[in-house]
Amino acid sequence: MKKWLKAAKEKSMVTAVLAKQTLCNRRGEGYVDTGIKILIAVVLGALLLTGLYLLFNGTILPTLTQRIKDMFNYKG
Repeated sequence: MKKWLKAAKEKSMVTAVLAKQTLCNRRGEGYVDTGIKILIAVVLGALLLTGLYLLFNGTILPTLTQRIKDMFNYKG
């Protein structure tokens, strides 16, 4: 019985020390860091989508439309 009580006491002391270390830990990310990362991702995504939109609208779609019209506009 003494061994069991001693083991339980040691285990609870180890758990208390680990809990104290975890609560005193100042490392890690804060809310501001995470918010800035999300904001950067949203802005970069918007720029990428805008670039693709301009590329498709200004370059790819007009030439594709013209090629399709030329393909079906045959006079034979």
